[in-house]
Amino acid sequence: MDFYDLDLNDNVLDALDDMNFTECTPIQEHAIPPILEGRDIIGVAQTGTGKTAAYLLPVLSMLDDGGYPKDHINCIIMSPTRELAQQIDQAMQGFAYYTPGISSVAVYGGNDGIRYAQEKRSFETGADVIIATPGRLISHLSLENLDLSHVSFFILDEADRMLDMGFYDDIMTINKYLPKEHQTIMFSATMPKEIMQLAQNILNNPVQVKLAISKPAEGIHQSAYICYEPQKLRILEHMFKQKEPKRVIIFAGSKLKVKDIAITLKRKGYNCEAMHSDLEQSQRDEVMYKFKSQKVDILIATDIVSRGIDIDDIQLVVNYDVPHDAEDYVHRIGRTARAGSEGSAVTLVSEKDQHAFKSIEKFLEKDIEKNDIPQELGEGPAYTGKIVKDKKDNSRSKHRGGRGGKKNSENKPAKQTHRNKAAKSEATKPEAANKAKANKPDTPASAQKQNAEKKNEVTKSKKRRPHHRKSKNKNTESQV
Repeated sequence: MDFYDLDLNDNVLDALDDMNFTECTPIQEHAIPPILEGRDIIGVAQTGTGKTAAYLLPVLSMLDDGGYPKDHINCIIMSPTRELAQQIDQAMQGFAYYTPGISSVAVYGGNDGIRYAQEKRSFETGADVIIATPGRLISHLSLENLDLSHVSFFILDEADRMLDMGFYDDIMTINKYLPKEHQTIMFSATMPKEIMQLAQNILNNPVQVKLAISKPAEGIHQSAYICYEPQKLRILEHMFKQKEPKRVIIFAGSKLKVKDIAITLKRKGYNCEAMHSDLEQSQRDEVMYKFKSQKVDILIATDIVSRGIDIDDIQLVVNYDVPHDAEDYVHRIGRTARAGSEGSAVTLVSEKDQHAFKSIEKFLEKDIEKNDIPQELGEGPAYTGKIVKDKKDNSRSKHRGGRGGKKNSENKPAKQTHRNKAAKSEATKPEAANKAKANKPDTPASAQKQNAEKKNEVTKSKKRRPHHRKSKNKNTESQV
């Protein structure tokens, strides 16, 4: 469908012409008409499907047509991350190029007091559209810096990610500040039970637009290494020796791993930067600027970059850890081979991640190519695709080339400790005593009396020995 087939404002259509946007994506085709009709909507679509335009274009069109209060906030757009808020704000500036009467401001944490004061002034002058992270907006609301009583549009982008980050209560709190009559628009990449519950609480008879999760682009060459966890860093080094890393994103499962990978690669001389939530906003902006401007070759990041960051020329995506589900996998590798280009995606699959990776292959309906581990790194585990319990000792001994596991336990005798020896000695004492008693001949009473006297003399002599000698003898006995 062409954008001109939709009932959009002429000023918005002129901006689309300048940006060379002519045809709608499926999510835009199905979401824009009900939004223009004033209906609540819940849309399920992945990043990269054009969902940002699916809600910005109709809202801009209606605001430009008029009928909304001036000098008041008319639209709130919620974003889970600062990066996505910035991207939405940039898209807003492009689409609103011919609607100068509509203003917007991005509101997110991690800034200094000057930025906070600027946000407050924007509220007071009546910015039409506020693009905000939940925590920052709650902060302004608690200080009564803004009035949401005239809001007509409440939009939640990446709603599933916001719930994953624990923003459910914040969203419900913000919703209480809104007037009863407003339009709610929600977009999510997935549709878990929590999203359905949220939709029931804040949406009114919504239209549902659900697109099937698309497969990765044909231009992405997907492959994997089946390996042990300690082999991963050395596999990365091997890959970068084979081909110089340029425009590479490495996704790791935690910010701790992101930091460790970045430190290791920097020590090896690679031009890389880490991107994680511990960085201040100014630091995150600087890292993204360096990577986009190609001053940095490798970006190591958590999933904070997998959604909502628009970088077109990524050549390689490395999943250092297997994503939790197929949707996240598609989001990650979708950073490469964009706009009809080609790219590569490599996943490092440890034993514990084999089941998750097999689930991804089932979703993709294909067996992803398995690369051979470099010979100098030793062998990797067999790929079964099953849930594997942690076998730290076995995996370490195997990938180091050591002898281990069952063979050693069968052929190698268990090492005896002093405690085991003492227990064994105590256990054999009764048996030895009984044997000696059975073989001992009868002795006359006089001989027994002499033996008793000798025994008493030995006992007295032991009592007269110094304490340290007694301790020494005791140690000697235990060693024997």
